[in-house]
Amino acid sequence: MRLVASDENLPVVLEQVEELLVQDGCDAMVQMQLVMAAEELFVNIAHYAYEGQPGEAVIKLRFLENPHRFCMVFRDKGVPYNPLEHEDPDITLSAEDRQIGGLGIYLIKQTMDSIEYAYEEGENVLKIEKFLE
Repeated sequence: MRLVASDENLPVVLEQVEELLVQDGCDAMVQMQLVMAAEELFVNIAHYAYEGQPGEAVIKLRFLENPHRFCMVFRDKGVPYNPLEHEDPDITLSAEDRQIGGLGIYLIKQTMDSIEYAYEEGENVLKIEKFLE
């Protein structure tokens, strides 16, 4: 998928992810985790990558085998940013005492089996994988 990184396109991204997972017979809990991850990553690109300017997101969705897993790759040409370097929030603190931000990426790190970031040829590239068996 190649689309403008805006909130208006979020339903398109989520619908595509859900459709593929349903067709594959994916477990409901795993579907929820993958849809949540797709939402978090796309919204982060839409809100922060281009610093308020229009920009594009390229998303590749695919199934891989041995072992069976779902892979999502998010690419943007926005400001270089590695979310994996962001310090994890202290979830032992109350919501009022925690700093704002970072919880979505933390949840992705906790629920996905693999997450990788690279800055390649002027693009942020974030790849996540989730085992389906």
